[in-house]
Amino acid sequence: MSEQVLITTIDKRGVARLTMNRPDIRNAFNEELVGGICDAIGRLNADPNVRVIVLTGAGKAFSAGADLNMMQRAAKYSAAENKDDARRLGHMLSSIYHAPKPTVALVNGPAMGGGLGLIAACDIAIGADTAFFSLSEVKLGLIPAVISPFVIQAITVRQARRLFITGERFDAAEAQRIGLLHTVVDADALNDALEEMLSDLLVCGPHSQALAKELIGKVAYRPLGDAVMEETAGMIAKTRASDEGKEGVNAFLEKRKPNWLKTE
Repeated sequence: MSEQVLITTIDKRGVARLTMNRPDIRNAFNEELVGGICDAIGRLNADPNVRVIVLTGAGKAFSAGADLNMMQRAAKYSAAENKDDARRLGHMLSSIYHAPKPTVALVNGPAMGGGLGLIAACDIAIGADTAFFSLSEVKLGLIPAVISPFVIQAITVRQARRLFITGERFDAAEAQRIGLLHTVVDADALNDALEEMLSDLLVCGPHSQALAKELIGKVAYRPLGDAVMEETAGMIAKTRASDEGKEGVNAFLEKRKPNWLKTE
């Protein structure tokens, strides 16, 4: 990348932090940042030493969504070019949503438009109490189309029916109430809240976490019948017989730490 629009760090525990680094324009994403996030997620998923992926923003904002220059360029695109551009955004969100490793949105400040899509695509969202939010596309004569599958799943259809058509601003407490954020803390305590969440995530088996995420995709919104019960029975049988499953149970019975825990 010609400028360091995305900063990636990995600590000795295997916690990767992706920091959107365009603070002067509230970490609005352009084509370079969208591609950078996709590439980084792919690399981190392939790295066996990475346990958790954290997404945050530099400066005072999380993300303002698409930047104005990108929107101006898009206004001159053909229909086919606009669709390709939207597909790239969708691929970025999907890469986060389908990551086999736990993903955490550390929402350090305001998130607008597509920025909400980034939050909704993550497994866990921790936000500063000073953050505010808006699905502001309709105020520009647009719609939150590409982010809609992720946002609607996070906040429910009923909330989306209101927020998609008003574009109104809402605060962190409301974001937590409707399901966009899991936890809201004082801005100064944001990293402490992250560390508390990481302490829970890192004691768990990494393979079982990936399978747990897969499990949700397999059973969500399906009728509770014989087919689902048979499939879930097969999944637990497989995990019980896995090396990680055996190690986890044996470690519990022997009152020791499992081998996936990295000691200081």
